[in-house]
Amino acid sequence: MSSAATRATGQDHLWSVTEHLEDILTTVRPLEPIELQLLDAQGCVLVEDVTVAVSLPPFDNSSMDGYAVRVADVAGASEEYPAVLTVVGDVAAGQAERPHVGPGQAARIMTGAPLPPGAEAVVPVEWTDGGLGEGPVSGMRAHSAAPEGASGQVHVHRPAEARAHVRAKGSDVKAGDRALEAGTILGPPQIGLLAAIGRGTVRVRPRPRVVVLSTGSELVQPDEALGSGQIYDSNSFALCAAARDAGAISYRVGAVADDAETLRATIEDQLIRADLVVTTGGVSVGAYDVVKEALSSVGDEDEAGGGVEFRKLAMQPGKPQGFGSIGPDHTPLLALPGNPVSSYVSFELFVRPAIRTLMGLEDVHRPTTTATLSVDKALTSPAGRRQFLRGTYADGEVKPVGGAGSHLIAALAHADALIVVPEDDTSVEPGAEVEVVLLG
Repeated sequence: MSSAATRATGQDHLWSVTEHLEDILTTVRPLEPIELQLLDAQGCVLVEDVTVAVSLPPFDNSSMDGYAVRVADVAGASEEYPAVLTVVGDVAAGQAERPHVGPGQAARIMTGAPLPPGAEAVVPVEWTDGGLGEGPVSGMRAHSAAPEGASGQVHVHRPAEARAHVRAKGSDVKAGDRALEAGTILGPPQIGLLAAIGRGTVRVRPRPRVVVLSTGSELVQPDEALGSGQIYDSNSFALCAAARDAGAISYRVGAVADDAETLRATIEDQLIRADLVVTTGGVSVGAYDVVKEALSSVGDEDEAGGGVEFRKLAMQPGKPQGFGSIGPDHTPLLALPGNPVSSYVSFELFVRPAIRTLMGLEDVHRPTTTATLSVDKALTSPAGRRQFLRGTYADGEVKPVGGAGSHLIAALAHADALIVVPEDDTSVEPGAEVEVVLLG
């Protein structure tokens, strides 16, 4: 958290985007690790390397449905002169008892079944007559009579090299190998690998729980009828979805009316399920900016330095911002502007990195690149502010979408990038190289 001296002058200080972000990221700490069942750990970040206890696969097994054979018995086999082998039994996946394959013999084998003793290769069923042969035929190479327990013969029409169609023990990972590194986000393939090597639980940092609420007496729930002067609450939906996209578990709270005590009580009620609180609206200089009224004094008397500071940032959109902590556990709170574009841009710049930090990730930022600005005329930008324009990026070029207005949510829905115009640039010419934040 910024120092008490800094907080005292925070209202007058014009913060840069970089200063505000650094203050957030030096305050927010990764969540404590816990042990979770595999499916509960999806989307979480590993906190330790995972070592393979059992090789994968744990035994030599067949990659095909076919017949387990000895190489010498099928050498030179062809359509005209097939090798005729005695079938001594079946080997299915999961079967403990396996027949021994001796000279002139074969075992019918299923995909994934362990290679029986004596066998050196597997011939796919497509290389055979499927075991329909009834005995030696003139002109065919036959072997000794069938032993007791044999189940007919199979004609093999092609030779096989040693280990053909055999998955070797440990060919995927060997016992003692490192399966996954600390810092890995557990998605479906990683969950599958952990299960395959026998891990039922894993130690991770949990997904952060983010509570999102919007403020404003004018806000109405979608599907309800709009009254005079009312608008639908879109910010809380957008930010909840953005929090989930960042890796969090998000909870949306219905819009809170412009009443400071109601807002304060609502936030306090939500702290039990919050690792991070995000509010939108009520942070500028209006008469009804209730987030400021409700939270600016919270924690002032706390020895640990709690409380929320409201700031002006040298950026567009998103000049008014709030950051601090609230409640007995000093839960981080980020207060974002109420205009839809301002709130979403602020989320991408400040909240998303905070969520990724709580997860314990090292790389918390969206990827950036440079692109050629595709416009018909120069873009203008206010002096002294870092501007973030919505755009579409493709093949090294970026094109603005919509205007600079912070209410243009329809244009935001078509954007997949933010065009960054530095504080010192008041104009950007067509064809100029610009920094681009990639959103998708």
